[in-house]
Amino acid sequence: TVTEQGLEEQLLFLVVRLERPDLARRKAELITEQNEFKIRLDELEALLLDKLAHAEGDILDDVDLIFSLEEAKQTSDEVREKATIAQDTQAKIDTTMESYRPAASR
Repeated sequence: TVTEQGLEEQLLFLVVRLERPDLARRKAELITEQNEFKIRLDELEALLLDKLAHAEGDILDDVDLIFSLEEAKQTSDEVREKATIAQDTQAKIDTTMESYRPAASR
């Protein structure tokens, strides 16, 4: 179903893409980055769960598993930090884009 608000959002994006292509490009890049972050975290989770499921004996003696846990923690922290930065940037872009809403709502 097509709604007036949906059409306005599409028009807003088109207006911004014409007036500020840098903002439109950065917004698209941020969406891609966010998706990549989610995929990376999902991959890490699957890897860790697989290693835990196939661990034999005392898991505290499994050096490979412990190394993987440390690497996953570090990667998770990095992704979380980058995601926070991306969200802040996204908020700034959205605020700037809102200044073009009057053109999109006509």
